[in-house]
Amino acid sequence: AAQTAKQVIIQKIREAERDVIFAEFQGRVGDIVTGSVHRFERGDIIVELGRAEAILPKAERIPHEEFHQGDRLQGYVLEVRKSAKGPAIVLSRAHEGFIRGIFTLEVPEISEGIVEVKGIAREAGDRTKIAVASLDEKVDCVGACVGMRGTRVKNIVRELHGEKVDIIRWHEDVKAFIAAALSPAKINEIQPSSERKQALVLVDDDQLSLAIGKKGQNVRLASKLTGWQLDITSKAKLTQADRPLRELPGIGPLLEQRLKEAGVMTVKELAAKTVETLTAIKGVGEKTAERVLESARAALAPREAEAAAAPDETASEAAAPPSESSTTPVEELAQSAEESAAPETPPQPSESEPPSDATP
Repeated sequence: AAQTAKQVIIQKIREAERDVIFAEFQGRVGDIVTGSVHRFERGDIIVELGRAEAILPKAERIPHEEFHQGDRLQGYVLEVRKSAKGPAIVLSRAHEGFIRGIFTLEVPEISEGIVEVKGIAREAGDRTKIAVASLDEKVDCVGACVGMRGTRVKNIVRELHGEKVDIIRWHEDVKAFIAAALSPAKINEIQPSSERKQALVLVDDDQLSLAIGKKGQNVRLASKLTGWQLDITSKAKLTQADRPLRELPGIGPLLEQRLKEAGVMTVKELAAKTVETLTAIKGVGEKTAERVLESARAALAPREAEAAAAPDETASEAAAPPSESSTTPVEELAQSAEESAAPETPPQPSESEPPSDATP
């Protein structure tokens, strides 16, 4: 009986300890904790946190990072749940909250509430974009996060094992915020549609690949950070159908604004409307609707005629140099090679001869 009573007391003490640990870490969900690597179990890392142990699942680790037994490890407390073996504390290093947490630890202005983190977009192990804003005009939010000679952001990148971090100044103006989110690319023009939270972004040809990023990463992160769907194109690739409404005759700034508020952003979208749908827009009469529809469809008429004539091209026409909109870079290189290989065809002065004042 005494032995049974002893076991019962020990069991109650263990349950009380588990409840204390569970309550302690339940209140720390969303915080950053520091521990040491204790052991490995089926790809997961067991982290020792003093009186408790936490688990860092393989799916919540930063890709390509490696740890060894005894290494110091910081993690974001993702969740705490009860289990038969006691509290199960799950950590994460791939969560966006981990970025927010280490910035809070590294940048005193964030922990003091002077600088606010407005948003985070992350692809763990590769790149992160974080938008910050200052509540004090005398404090530069970006400079505070970067630190003297970049010391603060360097410590953060070191903790992330080389993950790139873009610190972006948050703007209340949508256009300015989108332009900042797409940095380091330089933006020429942004045409937002507030109703659909979609924006057409125009850049120069040499900035197009930079704005899109490797495998679309830059625009993907910028879209996630701003909450807007971003369509990026260069002015050279902008077709007549995608041109802004203000370039049509008869559409002024006020009418353009009303059409955009109704979700009509481009000439192609306008041409697809009917008089009835346009007159339903506030401030657009029947005559105005007929006039702008006629302008939009007239602008698209040459493009539609070219598309209809395309199937009837002969073999000789197909061998001729294609238009810029339908020629791929590979085809252009092949055509250049064929032209250079044919000596009897004299080169065009405008293409092959540089101007007299050109410098090498």
